[in-house]
This record gives sequence, structure tokens and C-alpha cells, in this order.
Amino acid sequence: MISQILTIAQNTFFESLRQPVTLVVVAAAALLLVMSNPLAAFTMGEDQRMLVDLGLATIFLAGAVLASFLATNVVGREITNRTALTVISKPVSRPVFILGKYFGVLMALLLACLALTLIFMLVEMHAVLQTVRDPIHVPVLLFGFGGVLLAALAAVWCNYFYGMAFTSTVIFMSVPVLLVAYFLSLNFEPDFGRQPMLESFKGNIWLATIALGTCVAMLAAIAVAVSTRLGQVMTLAVTVGLFVLGLLSDWIFGRLLRGMESDWLARATEAGLTDEVEFTTIIERTSGEIAEKVALIDQATVPLTDMASSGEVFGWSLLKVGYAVLPNFQVLWLSDAVTQDIVIPSGFLIRSVGYGLIYTLAALAVGVALFQRRDLG
Repeated sequence: MISQILTIAQNTFFESLRQPVTLVVVAAAALLLVMSNPLAAFTMGEDQRMLVDLGLATIFLAGAVLASFLATNVVGREITNRTALTVISKPVSRPVFILGKYFGVLMALLLACLALTLIFMLVEMHAVLQTVRDPIHVPVLLFGFGGVLLAALAAVWCNYFYGMAFTSTVIFMSVPVLLVAYFLSLNFEPDFGRQPMLESFKGNIWLATIALGTCVAMLAAIAVAVSTRLGQVMTLAVTVGLFVLGLLSDWIFGRLLRGMESDWLARATEAGLTDEVEFTTIIERTSGEIAEKVALIDQATVPLTDMASSGEVFGWSLLKVGYAVLPNFQVLWLSDAVTQDIVIPSGFLIRSVGYGLIYTLAALAVGVALFQRRDLG
């Protein structure tokens, strides 16, 4: 079974990279990342924070668009063309088919997002030129543009002499070349003076991109699941709709849940069913500074649902279900921590990524269940 999944995933991986939309989205996102540097220079002192926000948002949006298109192409198109029936008629089970397709799409998405992340890291290392006296980071420009040009020329060479697809080759070659360019740039100051590698290394941004990669994995699983039943247009609409709603999950459900629980806590306070407890918040910044904030909060001594009427409990339960079903991308959006120079706690990152992986498995399980009863004849 594992060998079948790997075979389907390998074919899907190269098929996804060969799609023209992949190169178009990656190229457009790369151009936006480069242009975000001069565009972020109009924020009156918050230029670098704006650059980080624009960069992470561009990578996230590009991953979401690619997840929608690629998953629709590799699953929905095979069902429409009935090529899936040919594969299923072999000794390949339907769950293996869906899992292979998903992992192939996921590998293509992560490779594209990694290429965009490396471009963003080079752009961020260059920093925004706030005044004409700020130095241009020559190593970043030389290694970065040189790496992209080298990858493009190598792809043209392989396409002309060996017949390899240009789209997949240029993306595949860009990652190792840009990785070398990034590590080389870490060792130099703007004027090519030597510096310790860790001085320019931004670990927080890499952690934020890991969280974004988890979001992309969730979207790919959702798109694969939806494409087992719906056509291309509807799959794109549903995936993009869930993407937007997932960004607003805290506002749609979390805000209402917190409001109801706050009312119940007020009732418990009036009834004398609360205790005052000390709550400590510790914020560690990348500079090493640690801020500690202590506050006294009321905590109910009975379950908050005891303070609600039956109608309120029913509404609260529905909100809880909706909050659980709708993907919450806000918990994986760590741009605020990066821009405010706050160290991302490892425990929070593990819980957030774990949530994304569990949701991905649930979406794939739904996709497998839907595909099991799909008529392919």
C-alpha cells in the first residue's frame, strides 16, 4: 500500500509542478515579494513590520490559490475524464488513490512555498531603505538575482537539450539555488564585510512560515475532499470561501462564545460563585527582554454553563460545533508575534501545528468517505 501511495504521489507531484498555473502563481508571488520592499517604505517608521506582514500574507495567499487549483486538477479532472476509473480498476484502493493524490499535491505546494519563503527571506534581509543613506545590501542582490537567473538558465538548458518541462524544472532548481544564496547572504554585511551567520538569521520568521505551511496543508486536504464530489468551479469557490471564513473564524464564532461566557461569568460573580485568582502573563522578546504582567481575574467555582438558560446552552453548543468545524487559520497566523519581536513559544507552535495536522487528517477522512461512494462509471 505504501509503495502505491508513493507512486501516485510521485506522479501527482510532477504533474502539479508541470501545471502552467503553478509557475504563473509562483512568479507573480515572487514579483510581489520583491516589490513589497519599496512598497513598505511609506509607513512612517513601521516599514520593516509592514514588509514582514506583506511577505507572509503573499506566501499564504499564493499557497491557498495553488492548493485550490492543483487539488482540483489532479482529482476533479481525473474523475471527469474517467482516468480515475482506470486506476481504481487496478489493485489500487480508493483511499490509497486519494492519499497519493493529496501527498503529491502537498509536496508540490511545499516546494513552491519554500521557494517563495527563500525569496522573502532575502528580501527581508535586504531591509527597507528608509533614507537615501541606508546602504543597499549588495550580497543579497547579487546572490538572489544571480540564483534566480541561474535556475532559469538551467531550466532552459534542460528543456532544450533533454526535453524536460520548463515549469517543473525551474521551480525544482530554484529551491537549492536560492537556499545557497540565502546562506551565503547570511555571512555578509551590505558592503560584503564578514559577519556571524546567526546575526541576520530570523528564526521567528521561519517558525511563522512553518505555521503557514500547516495552513496550506489544511487547505490542500479540504480542496482534495471537496473535489471528490464537486466540479472545478465549485471546488475553487468552496475552498476559497473556507479560506476566507477560516481567517474570520475567531470573529464569527470566537467573539460570540467569549461574549456569552463573559455574561455567564458576570452572573456567577453576582451570585458570589467566583474566586479571584492571580493570572501571570510572561512575554519574551527576541532581544532577550522579558516582560511580566500580573492581573487578578474572576474565576467561576461552578461550570459556567450552570449560569445559562437552556436556550443559551443550545446556542452555545451550536457555536462550539461551528467553531470546531470551520478551520481556524488565525491560530496559525503568527505575523503579529514576528512584527512585535516576541519569541514564539515552542509549546504554542506545537499545539497550533498539531491542530492543523488533526484538521488535515479529518478533512482527508471526509474526502475518502465521499470518494468511496462516488460513482466513477
